[in-house]
Order: sequence, then structure tokens, then C-alpha cells
Amino acid sequence: MSPTITLALSKGRIFDETLPLLAAAGIEVLEDPEKSRKLILPTNQPDVRVVLVRATDVPTYVEHGGADLGVTGKDTLIEHGGQGLYQPLDLNIARCRVSVAVRADFDYASAVRQGSRLRVATKYTSIARDFFAAKGVHVDLIKLYGSMELAPLTGLADAIVDLVSTGNTLKANQLVEVERIMDISSRLVVNQAALKLKQARLRPLLDAFAKAVTPIPA
Repeated sequence: MSPTITLALSKGRIFDETLPLLAAAGIEVLEDPEKSRKLILPTNQPDVRVVLVRATDVPTYVEHGGADLGVTGKDTLIEHGGQGLYQPLDLNIARCRVSVAVRADFDYASAVRQGSRLRVATKYTSIARDFFAAKGVHVDLIKLYGSMELAPLTGLADAIVDLVSTGNTLKANQLVEVERIMDISSRLVVNQAALKLKQARLRPLLDAFAKAVTPIPA
């Protein structure tokens, strides 16, 4: 009997965009996570299952063996640190960017040039700290977990560092994107012990994913 392979995914865009990659490996998730209350979903392969966890928890589940492999954003990996994880593939899915945004009437260029302290609201504290430190800008970081756009509108912060996809949410809240910090896509991460112990089952999966990845046009 072959060992069970557990794949950690988060609901939403990453889950949806991982499905075609799973299909390329002959794996079909048998239940819709939006309709099922289950947190462990079966697949058409009796030895493969999907566990649904928060996006920020995927690296932790994979690192500590709660899952053998998972799909998570580069932003999450940077904040988590990615220790103890094998990262074989950029899957080129769930693409977006981490950017700095401010109120439309805030003079960001002047604030940064003068070297004054900026109050920055973000859940990406490591990314924001490193970015502004490289620019020589002093920042007071305010950690938030949601509705970042509110921070500049209420005076809590001068700027936010957040994921931007279309930019429509920023526009709707009279915010403008002033600097692009980095492009983000989702990565495949694998538990290093599982890679050794379950190699016969995992390796074909990784190869199928690699073949199914759509390259980014130059």
C-alpha cells in the first residue's frame, strides 16, 4: 500500500488556479471547497488528499509534516522565512505584486526624499522593512491583517504595503500605487523528509506539475 500524499492549499484563487496543474498530474479534487464543510478533501487518487488551510499557514503545515507539499505565494514564503522547505517550482499562478500605496493627496515623493519617518500599515512587515531600509527611509510599521485601505483613510498610517492585482480596490478608496516592490506568484513547496521517504510517489507529481506550468511570456 502506497503512503498517503497530503497537499495543502488555501481556498480561493490559489485553489482554483492549482486545479489545472493537478489535472495534468491525473488528480481531480472530488469536492468543491466552497460548498463542502470538510477541511480534508478526497481526490480521485485514493492515496492523495487535499487539506484546506489559511494561505499564511501553508508553509507551516508543509515544514512540520502536516502536509507533504503545498502551494503558497512568494509573499507568504518571504514572511514565513521558508526554512526547511524545498521550493522546486514557480507555478506562475495567482500572479500579483506587492506595492506601496498612499492617499491620492499625499506627497509620497517628498516624504521619502526628506527622510522623514513614514507610518506604514501592512501584514508584510519583513518585506516592507527591507524595502524601506534599502531606500534609507525610516518607517514605523503597523501590523494589520485586513482592510489595509482603511489605514491611510483614517489617519492610522501614511502608506500601506499590500498585494495589488487589478488596482480596483485602491481606486475605489481614493488610493494610488506609488511604488512596486516585487512581483508575486505562487510556488510549490515540499517537505524535505517527505521528498526522501515518499520519493517514488512525489517525484512523478513534481514532474507533471513542471510540465504543466505555463511559462511567463518574455
